[in-house]
Amino acid sequence: MLQHYENSTDEELIERLRDGEEQIMEYLLDKYKNLVRSKAKSMYILGGDTQDLVQEGMIGLFKAIRDYDAGRDASFYTFAQLCVSRNIYSAVQKSGRQKHAPLNFYISIYGSEGSRDGDGNLESSFNGAIDLLADGETSNPEEIFISQENMEQLQKYIEEELSAFETQVLELHITGMGYVEIAKVLGRDEKSTDNALQRIRTKLKKYVRC
Repeated sequence: MLQHYENSTDEELIERLRDGEEQIMEYLLDKYKNLVRSKAKSMYILGGDTQDLVQEGMIGLFKAIRDYDAGRDASFYTFAQLCVSRNIYSAVQKSGRQKHAPLNFYISIYGSEGSRDGDGNLESSFNGAIDLLADGETSNPEEIFISQENMEQLQKYIEEELSAFETQVLELHITGMGYVEIAKVLGRDEKSTDNALQRIRTKLKKYVRC
């Protein structure tokens, strides 16, 4: 019964919602529930129950619908992504369980620095200098796989060598975010976030060469 909203933009629907069409809230929550599930799944690696993270993401989506300002913010979709990611990440931080997350990823230490896509994400390639991939697997001898067995040692190194900001950037990067999205989630500028990511790459490269 909500299909008649499909021909309207999100921005138009939010204006109509504020004019009293309360069913639009239900429509938008349903429309973007898969976005929430995707964000929750990507941040599951940081700790927390998936369903709990979905609930936190839906709260973030509700806030996005409530607070969206077409004159101030970007598109509603972009604003919704930001609100959902922030709410889920905030919940993960509060849980305190991210310190025990299974940070399984591989680090490739050969080749060029790789390239970036339009959103600032590192494009995966054999020649990437350091690719951080959640639950990474590799059969190439030029790639060092950091397994669960020495995860405690790596975690200690991260805690000692990375700043609080760099740790936040790393946590979000291993969920698949590029520096542009990380900057938005953390409320930092893109340059300082990209610089932090480069410092992390340098420090992890030093770790695997020890």
